[in-house]
Amino acid sequence: MTPLPLPALVRALRPKQWVKNVLVLAVPVAAGRLGDPEVLLGTVLAGVAFCLLSSAVYLVNDSVDVEADRRHPVKRLRPIAAGEISVGAARGVSAVLALAGLVLAALAGWQLLGVMIGYLVLQLGYSVWFKHEPVLDILLVTSGFVLRAVAGGAASDIYVSQWFLLVAGFGSLFIVSGKRYSELHTLGAESGTRQSLVRYSATYLRFVWGVAAGATLLAFSLWAFENPSGGTLPWATISIAPFVAGVLRYAVDIDAGTAAEPEDIIWADRVLQGIGVAWLVIVLLGVLDV
Repeated sequence: MTPLPLPALVRALRPKQWVKNVLVLAVPVAAGRLGDPEVLLGTVLAGVAFCLLSSAVYLVNDSVDVEADRRHPVKRLRPIAAGEISVGAARGVSAVLALAGLVLAALAGWQLLGVMIGYLVLQLGYSVWFKHEPVLDILLVTSGFVLRAVAGGAASDIYVSQWFLLVAGFGSLFIVSGKRYSELHTLGAESGTRQSLVRYSATYLRFVWGVAAGATLLAFSLWAFENPSGGTLPWATISIAPFVAGVLRYAVDIDAGTAAEPEDIIWADRVLQGIGVAWLVIVLLGVLDV
């Protein structure tokens, strides 16, 4: 048996996209309990489990899309599309990673295990069947972001508020619809790399990400106004300013058609990173009642 080339396998796991799994920190940080040993352990288990399961899904997705990826200007370089890893080998590694991720989730409790099983079922359904269905494809990718955020609460048994769910849901929809808009902008509907693009128009996707952005800002603002800080300054209310700035900054990339890979923007946009750090510091000051 020919051994799998390790560099190609690592690239196929898409470690750059693990940055999305930072979302598991959202609930513990907002609750001010990340420093609790049990909460920290559960959050770490949730983050590692998501890295394993998301990479398992990426391998299945790339093995299903191998022919379409070979027509894509960038995705054709992915290890499976480039022939560096066989489809069978990719699916075998995927099964191992999925099992390992579920075992880790089970160590943190049945709540997290339930979230991870739901994530795996939805994302495999997307990869195999629903990615070609307009609206359903956007909603299923959005669900992956939301479940990452919910997992942080499930792993540490922290209540997830309705405002948090609204911000996570609409914020994820904003990112995912912006991703589709950028793909349509750069590749065109007839590129053959994503079938659902044929039934989308630029105006429709602009409408979706515009509505999602507005709903995200409204939900976050309502959360901030209903969660006043006990400290000297209304930190939650102040945090609205950098949050709005971050959404508007990201919208610049969507409008330019360069948000097809959200993780690339997060890693490369220094201004957006600075806004994110400022927002996080302000939120933490509010949580700590400074």
